[in-house]
Formats: sequence, C-alpha cells, structure tokens
Amino acid sequence: MRLLAITLASAFLLAGCGTANNYLAQKSHTMEYYRIFDIKTTASRQSVAKAASNGIGRNVNSVQEATPIPATGEIPETPGRFKLVNPLAGSQFAALAGAGGLPRFPVCDDAIWTARAQRIITDYNTTHLTACLFQYKDGYHLNLYAALVKKTGGVFQISLTMTDALVGTPEEWTEKTLLDIVRTIHSESGAEITLLEAQPDIAGTPWLDDGKPLEQLK
Repeated sequence: MRLLAITLASAFLLAGCGTANNYLAQKSHTMEYYRIFDIKTTASRQSVAKAASNGIGRNVNSVQEATPIPATGEIPETPGRFKLVNPLAGSQFAALAGAGGLPRFPVCDDAIWTARAQRIITDYNTTHLTACLFQYKDGYHLNLYAALVKKTGGVFQISLTMTDALVGTPEEWTEKTLLDIVRTIHSESGAEITLLEAQPDIAGTPWLDDGKPLEQLK
C-alpha cells in the first residue's frame, strides 16, 4: 500500500508538474492606481491638509509630509495635477533597462500639501503612495497615486492565499488606504467630494460611507 501511494503521488506530480510549478514560481507584479477628487468646501487649506494627513495615517507604516509655502498670494483659477516622471530618462542606465523597466515617480508642482507613504508587509507586498492637495478658486483637488508591488508564488503561497481570504487582499487594502484619505476629509470638513478620474474604476461612492471595516466592504 505504501509503494502504491508513492507511485500514485509520483504520477500526480509528474502529470501536474507544469501547473504546480506555475503556482509555486515566485513572481512580482506591479499595479498602478490613481484617483483625482474635486473637493468643494470653504474650509481653510490647513484644515483640509490636516484631515488628509489624519486619513493617510490610518493604514501606512511610514509617511513624509510637506506643506510648501504658496508661490503667490493669489489662488489659481484652475487646480494643478500630478505628473509621472522618469528621473532616469536619458541616462545610460535608462538605455540599458529599456522602456519597460524604468521607474516612474509622481511629482506635484504647486501643491499646498504633499505626502509620500509606504505600507509594507515583509516578503509579501509593498504599496508606495503619493498624495497631493491642490487649491483653486472653487475648492481643492486631491490627487492620489499608488504603486502596489505584490509577490506571489513560493512555498508560502497557500498560507498567503488563506490570509487574503481572512483579512483582505493587497489590492483591497490599497483601495482602502486611498479611500480613507477622502473619507476623513469628508467627515472632518463636510466637503462635497466628487470623483473626476480613476484607474482602476470605482463603483459607487465608497468615500461617502463611514469607513466600515474592510471585510464589510467586500
């Protein structure tokens, strides 16, 4: 019986080795997110920035914030917008890496508040987040950008899959991290908030809820 079991197990492994190898192969995936929200409120820029700061601190391991002094005393007619730049463009390293392997870095010229944060789960996933608040004559624009680097495969993939089912996937946590910034601005300022652009798309208006636990938002 023992020999039969070994024989059957060996046959199963040989028959499904391609599938098993694909499941166990270590892979790294990078997913980009961006959101642009329009915020209608008479609250001061210090109040809105403070609410954004409170929101971003809910889900990250570390955050660096800045509140630059405006270049002029005049509030612009139209809001600014973040840009993705490649700091290595034109360098020798860029030529060697090729267009597909170059890092992109969000910059937010003329923002009244910026934050760069990280959410790190060691040996599993890392989220790099940039938030930029722009003031204009009708209120504010909040620009959010996130790059999620997620590792899959390896001998611990089964346990990671089980963990995802219990506490939420890295993608769900990235969405929650972005939305909690907007939720906090809404709850602390009572602002009227509208989504202008998003990738991936967002269904409904989840930033208007009361920030329920992740498992209740699935």
